[in-house]
Amino acid sequence: MSALTLTPRALYEEVAELLRQRIFNRELEPGSWIDELKLADEYGISRTPLREALKVLAAEGLVTMKVRRGAYVTEVSDKDLADVYHLLSLLESDAAGVVAASASDAELAELDALHAELEASAEPGHVDRERFFEINERFHMRLLAVADNRWRDQMVADLRKVMKLNRHNSLLKSGRIAESLKEHRSVMAAIRARDAGAAMARMREHFANGLEAAG
Repeated sequence: MSALTLTPRALYEEVAELLRQRIFNRELEPGSWIDELKLADEYGISRTPLREALKVLAAEGLVTMKVRRGAYVTEVSDKDLADVYHLLSLLESDAAGVVAASASDAELAELDALHAELEASAEPGHVDRERFFEINERFHMRLLAVADNRWRDQMVADLRKVMKLNRHNSLLKSGRIAESLKEHRSVMAAIRARDAGAAMARMREHFANGLEAAG
């Protein structure tokens, strides 16, 4: 790989994003040791920006720093996963309630359009799993954006990064995509009905079922 070229954002941020994607794509497996010398050579950079990038990923929970042993891709335990899903359930169910109560017609139309894309990506016999992952995340992040609480948005973004360490163990389970889509339909139905309580309950059920599938 050729040396990285500086862009307006700091070099360590570019390196952090490259490593983040390699972790999400399983090129760097959970529990694996991160070879700093090899990566610095591969990217054509010094170890200083690489170490700064690893600090960023450690703050996000994707990397674990071990004294005198270096950096490792974080392994997500059953308790970790349960804790992450619990917090996401609280934060995103609250957002769903806010959206049901206060979203504009235009904002509901945006969510409907994303949901239609999600449906299209999961047609029986033609399921596009990667596209489903991507649209599913866009739907959840758009719902949060409509709810308009930047502090919640940041917390959810960080928690979802940790959840991605395990994502292929949940949505790839047999039948889980169809179940997830059915749950999304229920969430959208409650939001369209402007029923905040039902929207919150359906979103909590969505995360509870997701955790069960991930276990």
